[in-house]
Order: sequence, then C-alpha cells, then structure tokens
Amino acid sequence: MTDTHVSTHDAAADARNDDILIYVDGEIVHRNDAKVSVYDSGFMLGDGIWEGLRLYNGHLSFLDEHLDRLFEAALCIDLEIGKTRAELTKAIHDTLKANDMHDDVHVRLMVTRGRKRKPFQHPHLSIFGSTIVIIAEHSKPDESAVARGIKLHTVPHHRGLPLTQDAKLNSHSKLNCIIALNHAIRAGADEALMLDPFGFVNTTNACNFFIVRKGEVWTSKGDYCMNGITRQKVIDLCRVAEIPIFERNFSLVDTYGAEEVFLTGTFGAQTPVFEIDGRVIGGGEAGPVFHKIRKLYKALIKQTCPSE
Repeated sequence: MTDTHVSTHDAAADARNDDILIYVDGEIVHRNDAKVSVYDSGFMLGDGIWEGLRLYNGHLSFLDEHLDRLFEAALCIDLEIGKTRAELTKAIHDTLKANDMHDDVHVRLMVTRGRKRKPFQHPHLSIFGSTIVIIAEHSKPDESAVARGIKLHTVPHHRGLPLTQDAKLNSHSKLNCIIALNHAIRAGADEALMLDPFGFVNTTNACNFFIVRKGEVWTSKGDYCMNGITRQKVIDLCRVAEIPIFERNFSLVDTYGAEEVFLTGTFGAQTPVFEIDGRVIGGGEAGPVFHKIRKLYKALIKQTCPSE
C-alpha cells in the first residue's frame, strides 16, 4: 500500500546513508556496528537529551544555540555530559569528516545518562558515565512538501504543565508525542495538533505552530512547548522585516479562521499546513506571508552559512 502521508521530516532517498559512519562514545563505526547496551539509560528509560542540527555549506547552523539548549537541559536533569562544548563540537565535525559530508546533512546528537549497573531507574545506578551518539545523514528536505502541505488533526493528548515533564526539555522521552501522532494518523492526518492544559493551541507532536490572521503572525506563548530555535529565528525575522508577530494564547476558533498556517523545525525549516480537522486552510496552498518568511529564512542561512 502506498504511503500518502506527508511529514515535516520527509527527505529525498539517498543511498549514501546505507553506509554512513556513526559516532558512539569516541569511536566512529559503520551504522551496522553502531550499538549501545540494553542497560543504557536512554534505551531502558528514555533518560537522555538530544539536539537536531543542520549542516549547510560546511557550517553547522546555529550551533551555539543548540549547544546552549543541550547543556541547559543536562543541568536541569543532573546529567554529566562528560565533554565540553568544544569537545562535542569536535566530535560532530569528526563524524562529518569521516563521512565526507559538506551540505544538506542532518545531525542528531544524543546524550544519555549511560549504562546502568542494574535495570532500574535510580540515576546512581548509572556508574559508567554518559553515552554519546552522533548520527549524521545525507538528508535534503523534500521541497514537494511545500506544494503538498501538511494535514493536522487536533488530539486529546496535550502538552502538559512543567510539573510533570517540562516540554522545554528536548528529552528522549517522546511517548506523549508519539501517542498523539498515532491518534492523528488514525484520523487520516499527517501530524497531531496539540493543545496546552487550558485548551489553547500549542504545537504539533514534532514542530512549533504559527498562524497568520489579517497579515499578523501568531504563535503560542511558548509556555508548554519546546521553544524551537527555528521558531525563535522566525520571530526575530518577522520583527526585523516589520511583519507583525505576536506570542499569545489563541484557540481553535482563531486557528480555523486563519488565512495561513505553517510549522517550523530544524529539519524542514518552514512547512505549510493546508488542512486542520477537515477544514481547508488558505485555499489549500502556501500563502504570501509563508513565502516571505521562508525567503527571509533562506537568506539568513545563506548569510550565516556562506559557501566556502
């Protein structure tokens, strides 16, 4: 059966990924040999943090912001990474060099609390130090996603209060988002639209969420979602370009009546949404504000990651 779903992480197939080399705790090995222990905290408990980065023209885009977020998360969960920022940066570049990668690459940097002595959750059982894995793949976003658009379905699973698990942590514990995505897929959508604890529109299972109403760009206050780096870049670009931008609470009523809706994330940058809960958005095509923001973002990438 043909898969008709569209994803913000759709990428053109690339046979080079069949033989990529992966960094695992200081060693760079073929993907078939890249393994962690079944006692690893990340595998066993989802006890870890991660970052997704893009390589453009030999440059890791917004690397400092990604490392800031990684180390802040490690501090929050009392995880000792065991490497400095400079050492992690070198490990990423070593992985890229080993794979002869220069452009259109997606990097996933993962750090867990490491291998445990016994299969229980107590952090003091992780006595062997952190586990660090770096996966770099040739991964060019599928531009046809802009023409096809994303279909969303609002799910009952919300992004919760930080009293449970703060959504600002880019943790390995993604089950809440996966359950939400499965619900949306069963409803015939591509991704899940998730509300905050008070019923305001918050984010999708994987991306930050924006709407456009009467020329104004709205996004959530960011209290209950990952405050994505691409999200912040879009906010900053709107301010510089004098596009009215607001971080505010808004409901599904506001969303259904929007002229444009789009998502942001490290991989796909900006992806338009054409349908929410069976309601067509913007006539089913990407609107002028989306295209303007996307053009501004591409210019920013070109400026910060120039061709060498």
